[in-house]
Amino acid sequence: MNIHEYQAKQLLARHGVAVPLEIPAKSLADVRPAAEKIAAAGSAKVVVKSQIHAGGRGKGTFKTGFQGGVKVTSSVDEAVSTAEKMLGNALVTKQTGAEGRCVKTLLISEGAKIKKEFYLAVLLDRAVGRPLIMASTEGGVDIEEVAAHTPEKIFKEWIDPAVGIMPFQARNIADALGLKGDLFNAGVKLIIGVYKTWWECDAAMVELNPLAVIELKDGKETMVALDAKISLDDNALYRHKDIQEMRDLNEEAPLEIEASKFNLNYIKLDGNIACLVNGAGLAMATMDIIQHFGGMPANFLDVGGGASKEQVTAAFKIILSDPNVKGILVNIFGGIMDCNVIATGIVAAVKETQLHIPLVVRLEGNNVAMGKKTLAESGVAIITGDSMSDAAQKVVKAVAARGK
Repeated sequence: MNIHEYQAKQLLARHGVAVPLEIPAKSLADVRPAAEKIAAAGSAKVVVKSQIHAGGRGKGTFKTGFQGGVKVTSSVDEAVSTAEKMLGNALVTKQTGAEGRCVKTLLISEGAKIKKEFYLAVLLDRAVGRPLIMASTEGGVDIEEVAAHTPEKIFKEWIDPAVGIMPFQARNIADALGLKGDLFNAGVKLIIGVYKTWWECDAAMVELNPLAVIELKDGKETMVALDAKISLDDNALYRHKDIQEMRDLNEEAPLEIEASKFNLNYIKLDGNIACLVNGAGLAMATMDIIQHFGGMPANFLDVGGGASKEQVTAAFKIILSDPNVKGILVNIFGGIMDCNVIATGIVAAVKETQLHIPLVVRLEGNNVAMGKKTLAESGVAIITGDSMSDAAQKVVKAVAARGK
């Protein structure tokens, strides 16, 4: 689950990470009081930031033609005027696609005198099974660009999860970033706080870009998280009721929301051959083999290791809600799952939805003989595949034939 920048900073602040003075505004009526409070705190600038689940906001363009989803304004009136151009309008960035995302929340923030920008993130290194802290002196730049052109500027520190982050590890990163004196101490504290946020919130990733050195009104320098992104492990959300409440359904695709109600992992894609598979790895392989034989997958849909008849029926309904779908490939390997349960669900779903597009089913594994018998005796039009390759070729051919 992804959350907004302002929500990410709330979680970071709980764990001792310094953040700017900021106030979320969900309506135009909220903007002026927020901007006045920022100005009254002594900030000469008021920053207005669009809150959507996508990067590249600052360089984005609203469909109205207004440029930039992040603006630095010089007065309360200018902040209000800017907010009027953002709130309720669709912002298009490099990550949203052409349709953009409607801005329903703004973050009103104090302006900061930035002296230096860094990059800092915590994520899981699956290759070694340990948390990884990544840092770079190249803040404000996509980390992929840094990795591609100046990989020597990325510093890494692996954490033993049984022990947690040790002070010397935070000091190693602060030293690699070139921090000195009071900034060094502030950096160490912040790094430990960011790691604790990742650990305590069961996050998949915590990213600060930029993490900045700013100059305070008294001339002293300190470090704050100017921008923050947190993605959370869905499997652990049951332990965090407060974080669950941060979910913004406006930022999610309607079909993905519907799938989540049935514990289905669904992601819509641009093709016309739908996939219904158990297991993320098998789902990825199924999409690959469809494309290998000239087709285009319409979705990623993982029903999990123990799907029920009701989940399979729900999955079919979700698939068929996509008007681009012209064929369906069901690819099931029964380990824990009973192939006959899947077969029964497929037959029920076909009858209930009055399916009229090609359906290819490949079953293998636990109770497969009974599953194939159920399909064969169902009386519905189902094409069977003997292998992944056979099934993929059949569905691609069937969809192509209907298009002629």
